[in-house]
Amino acid sequence: MTAPAPETAVRARPRYRTPRVEDAPALWEMVDQADDLDNNSPYYYALWCRDFAATSLVATLDDEVIGFLTGYFRPDEPDTYLVWQEAVRPRHGIPMLGVQLFERAADRAVERGAAFIEATVSADNKAIIMVLKKVAKRYAAEVDTRVLFPGDLFPGEHHDEVLYRIGPLAPRAD
Repeated sequence: MTAPAPETAVRARPRYRTPRVEDAPALWEMVDQADDLDNNSPYYYALWCRDFAATSLVATLDDEVIGFLTGYFRPDEPDTYLVWQEAVRPRHGIPMLGVQLFERAADRAVERGAAFIEATVSADNKAIIMVLKKVAKRYAAEVDTRVLFPGDLFPGEHHDEVLYRIGPLAPRAD
């Protein structure tokens, strides 16, 4: 008698789609539970999922929202896609989910004419800075940085919002 074949581990694969208004509570909850993100009202996330869904993404696993990225094209610079906020649920089991969300959003933005991608981050947020540099490398683009909004512009203690501007974007190098 032979031993049964070992079961092959199947890695869960998230689905990526545009957010829906019904996703707003999950987005708000993810940000509310994250220590390092600025929270907005639940109403804000409902409006975002209605008005900016086409330029944003959610990641789902078994119909549960496990991550999201919000972004938009800047009205005064329509070739510039600004990533507003990104969050993932802890312990979702998907390695590099935040990177995947960012890269998929960047790919979609480039398909829609983006020549530049922008994001503001704290200088201490090494994880997102690594993602930004990785995206720049994939698109053979430069990364320019400068303080966009000094921390003293905001109430309470707030870090400087450092602008990372990636571009111009060349065809992606995989």
